[in-house]
Amino acid sequence: MILETRKLSTYPFALEPLPFAYDALEPYIDAATMQIHHDQHHQAYITHLNAALKDYPEWHDFSIEELLRRHNEVPVTIRQTVLDQGGGHLHHQLFWKILKPGVAGTRPTGALAQAIDRDFGSFDAFKTQFVATGAKHFASGWVILAVNPADGKLEVLSRPDHDSVLLEKKTALLINDLWEHAYYLKYQSRRGDYLNAFWNVVNWGYVGQRLENVLAGDSEIQPLRTLAH
Repeated sequence: MILETRKLSTYPFALEPLPFAYDALEPYIDAATMQIHHDQHHQAYITHLNAALKDYPEWHDFSIEELLRRHNEVPVTIRQTVLDQGGGHLHHQLFWKILKPGVAGTRPTGALAQAIDRDFGSFDAFKTQFVATGAKHFASGWVILAVNPADGKLEVLSRPDHDSVLLEKKTALLINDLWEHAYYLKYQSRRGDYLNAFWNVVNWGYVGQRLENVLAGDSEIQPLRTLAH
């Protein structure tokens, strides 16, 4: 099965609708935050990314994953924009798929549960490390459960701004947004409360499917295509 993030459109990139209503994640994530986060912040990343790529048609057929992985080949005049705005688009399109209403109290199953127990000792130990990593991360960024396709090992990482683990040849399975626009209306400075509330809206079925795809050899780390000239 192909990871959904590789099925998304190329340039001009477009904002997909949320797969649920703005208020569907209440009381854990409020409706106002969801609407502003999705409709304004995510859209802004896409708008700036498309504007940067507009005059470079040789890059229009590449997915966002390919653009980020090949950022050293992207013209220097737009390279940082592709990294920043493209990273924001990549992270957010995954973030919306990880969220799901009506799943409070659910846990990972199957290969994902086994991998978490193997690499963290237990599900509770994993959650503790994930929350602690996100809470101590300085300023804006993301906290990520990533897998290395080379050996299947899981690790919890935080990355600043919109830096993607894709650049490290790893695949993000689960991410949470540490930018203040993701939580400040409801939680203000209580980032830890936001991180703990996050477990009530995680779509573990989707996260588990991403891991199974990687273990089956179908990850976002694919051979690079030839750039047309």
